[in-house]
Amino acid sequence: MDKLKAAGLYGRELITVSGSLAERYNGCLTILGMEPTALKAFHIDGIGWSPEIAEEKENPFYLNIGEANSNAIVISPNQEGNPVHMPFHSFDRDIMTTVFAAYAKEIRDITKDAAICIHLDQHIDTYYEPFDLLRYKQLTVSFRILNDLAKKQKEQMELVDEFNTANNFINREIHNKLLDSARKYGDLRDRKLELDPLKLKISSFYTMAFGGIFVLRDFINDIIVFESEETFNKAIKDTVHDVTLFHIGHNELTSTLVNHLIAEFDIKKAAKTKRYERIKKHRFVQELKICKHPIPEVLESPMLFKKYLNEMDVDTKKRIMSVERYNQRKIVERELKIDDVVDPLYVKALLQPHSSLEEEHNELIWKLLTKIVPVDPLHLYWYDKKQFYETYLTWPDGYQDWVIDRILKNN
Repeated sequence: MDKLKAAGLYGRELITVSGSLAERYNGCLTILGMEPTALKAFHIDGIGWSPEIAEEKENPFYLNIGEANSNAIVISPNQEGNPVHMPFHSFDRDIMTTVFAAYAKEIRDITKDAAICIHLDQHIDTYYEPFDLLRYKQLTVSFRILNDLAKKQKEQMELVDEFNTANNFINREIHNKLLDSARKYGDLRDRKLELDPLKLKISSFYTMAFGGIFVLRDFINDIIVFESEETFNKAIKDTVHDVTLFHIGHNELTSTLVNHLIAEFDIKKAAKTKRYERIKKHRFVQELKICKHPIPEVLESPMLFKKYLNEMDVDTKKRIMSVERYNQRKIVERELKIDDVVDPLYVKALLQPHSSLEEEHNELIWKLLTKIVPVDPLHLYWYDKKQFYETYLTWPDGYQDWVIDRILKNN
């Protein structure tokens, strides 16, 4: 991972936490019913998740209370706009964007001497089965400030009122209470220390609950896509819910996405894109057995690419170049079918979100398509970082360098 770290592609924009900030963070963990960390210094992302604490607790989703309840911790205004490195839901970063948009000024004030615990409540105490996700239509974002500063503010205001009553301004006991409160919490009188809950509508989304599930709504009919085959096999026994179920590996899934105008496929147009070139070169590297030149040089040089392509067996060459072969033959063979020439992997890999989709759905469908066929390294980094980091470690060094360069040029 050293090369990714050096390029700013792993753990980027994490905030260093130590000293009083670490104490406040532990205070929030306690409020959330979790054991404090023993670490004196660590890093956090935009939602307050720490890779070091996740490793310490041996739980990548330690901020969750079960799969149905997520939390966030804000201890610094610098978390605004930062990446969410281990999202449990596809909308986690959008939620933090909404929180900062609504309360940026208040967050800057509160985090001067406190922290904010955020609870993402979808009004479901716990999940019992995947179909519970169909009830997930509205999310309430509620806030709790460390040390109950709102309560302390009320107490301080009552002391001020008492101080201003009759001759109490000469009462030494009230003087001392006010001073003690001010020394401990500062002047709380003019600060906004209660943040009203935010209500957000949820339509289609992805969650890592039940081994990973996509819930697609707002289309012809509801669709649930399962990453876990075991969970899918249990779910298909259900006869109550009116919803279409797929495992992510089903061929019928991609045809349904096209028929429902969720995704589209144009092989002639796709063949001219940089995305296709990345996918083709990814497949090429997978088949490359012996290479006497640096891989980045081979992938960027048409001559070297052809040299090593021609050293492969005929069937492999046909698979790698099947898109070009189809488009060339189609000019004269009008009845030629894609399935007769094009590698099935390309047929899935070159799908893209339907042009009619709104941006919110567009991002989600890119994530789904990337999970169906994770062969575009750039999209894998953008839409499924967890899988990207795991897969990256299996790639040859030279290909790692080439992928890093592609990401940096497109970020």
